[in-house]
Amino acid sequence: MKHLLPKETWALLQQQAGILFLDVRMEIEAQYVGRPPGAVNIPWVDYPDFKPNAAQFVQSVEKLVPAKNAPVVLICRSGQRSVDAGIALEKAGFTHVINVLEGFEGELDDNNQRGTEGGWRFDGLPWSQS
Repeated sequence: MKHLLPKETWALLQQQAGILFLDVRMEIEAQYVGRPPGAVNIPWVDYPDFKPNAAQFVQSVEKLVPAKNAPVVLICRSGQRSVDAGIALEKAGFTHVINVLEGFEGELDDNNQRGTEGGWRFDGLPWSQS
């Protein structure tokens, strides 16, 4: 798995058309916090049990990509769920998986808040709420 910082990821997405950009957060997170443009939501965990279903996740991704060697970029809140989802994709044969380091909101700061030390929004990259 390749790891890119948010600005590097945005540059890649601008240079290469057709990359599948997946937001693996729960849909409600993306709605209330925001999401990068063009990101497709396929949650790694979801209600009601909040446990990953790797097989279901992989099947959902397979429906959206032309081949397992096509690039797939993964983003989550802080970069951990996207790593777990990326590992599942690699185990299923995907060969060009990219994780967005720091995720959309970054890690917790000393005040237990996100968005102050890193992440997509912190870097001033495009996003919207819906």
